[in-house]
Amino acid sequence: MNLDHFGMDTITLAGPLEAKLTAMRRGGFTQVMLMAPDIAGHPAGERAAVEAVRNSGLRVTGFQVLRDFEGLSGHLHAYKVDVAKAMLEMCHALGSKVLLVCSSTSAHASGDPDLLVRDLQKLSMLALPLNIRIAYEALSWGRFVNQYPQSWEIVEAADRTNLGLTLDSFHILANSTSFDALADIDPCKIFLVQLSDFMWHEVRSPEQRIDTARHYRVFPGEGVHSEQLTKFVQTLDEMGYRGDYSFEVFNDDFKQLPLIFVAERARRSVKWITGRVSRRSLPARRSAGM
Repeated sequence: MNLDHFGMDTITLAGPLEAKLTAMRRGGFTQVMLMAPDIAGHPAGERAAVEAVRNSGLRVTGFQVLRDFEGLSGHLHAYKVDVAKAMLEMCHALGSKVLLVCSSTSAHASGDPDLLVRDLQKLSMLALPLNIRIAYEALSWGRFVNQYPQSWEIVEAADRTNLGLTLDSFHILANSTSFDALADIDPCKIFLVQLSDFMWHEVRSPEQRIDTARHYRVFPGEGVHSEQLTKFVQTLDEMGYRGDYSFEVFNDDFKQLPLIFVAERARRSVKWITGRVSRRSLPARRSAGM
């Protein structure tokens, strides 16, 4: 693990897209996680946003986020399919190989597992011609799917080569989900890992989880779940996961600070993670070499 395995999410930084990309490069990062508003909301239009990303030299870790897609029917389903097609085209234009999809929170959605599977199969088929992978994430306040073992069951049942998981440490910690079920997941089906921490031990209600998730996350090494985060990344490393890690840190304070200051905090977090994981791994690796 090194800095090239980690990226930042544009949501963490204030200012225009170009300034965010420059700060990430100055911070030593080589990849970026983009959100749809970065592109759709660019003052010079979508083409200018795509050009800015390409000129930055940063690899696009992924594009987010398609919400409330699965479990709908009739005109609501048709509407979401249109939205998904548009987001896939944006994802493709950016050169992103991954589209993130969050588990539904819609009051109009069904929790029928067969329907959820069929919808994700359809989305995967729409993404296939564009060479895009669908990374399905369990939101901790999702209506029917709110823990990663549930999202894995659906992905496994859907059985599509370009359908896999996003694992987000915030949602796992916020729901106090055990890491034990990670052993059941094929590491090749983990398409992305998002990392963050927060400053209090528990978020007991969905409302508290949403508020904390959207305003008060911090980088790994800055919160109160350092041991759990270390174990999480260590477990993934031992499983054989060799994909990307992205810092998804929604924090109102960071958006009031100089961009390079925040990017440097992110870089320190990479050093914190890699240092702790490599130290924990050392005895096992020495034993393996004997």
